[in-house]
Amino acid sequence: MTIKRQKKNYINNKDLFEALVNYKKLCIEAENSGEEKPIVTKYIGESIYQIATRLSTKPNFSGYTFKEDMVMDGIENCLQYMHNFDPEKTQNPFAYFTQIIWYAFLRRIAKEKKQMYIRYKSSHEMISMGGTYAGGEDIAMHLNMSADYINNFIEDYERKLVKKKKIDASIDED
Repeated sequence: MTIKRQKKNYINNKDLFEALVNYKKLCIEAENSGEEKPIVTKYIGESIYQIATRLSTKPNFSGYTFKEDMVMDGIENCLQYMHNFDPEKTQNPFAYFTQIIWYAFLRRIAKEKKQMYIRYKSSHEMISMGGTYAGGEDIAMHLNMSADYINNFIEDYERKLVKKKKIDASIDED
């Protein structure tokens, strides 16, 4: 006889839903009386933090060095768009916040890749022109990564830019 262990969720969706409904009521009351929005409750804040932290451990996001920035972006976006949660449309705040955090992570990854592209591209151009740092040291000595990796990264990034421009152009034509 096998005993099934009940899966314990780290976020109680019903409690989070109730907390959000109560928070929304407080926001409406504050707005009607001309006061500032109330501060998000500790429970809601901790829940959002737990969702973001747990999502950052998924294989899609676990290898990035800027994971903390991703988590903070996700939390910021949740707080920014919390007022859009509509209890009449859904009673699943976990899914709502998870999706907001997911897209915040994707935006952070895109920003970081763009910055990496800019750094690699400028370093690549300085090397090809025999550039040096202000101190006169050879720039090639300061690159930690192999030239092949940098070249491949630049080519992949530029290829994706061209592909995106073609897609955007075809959408504009429609």
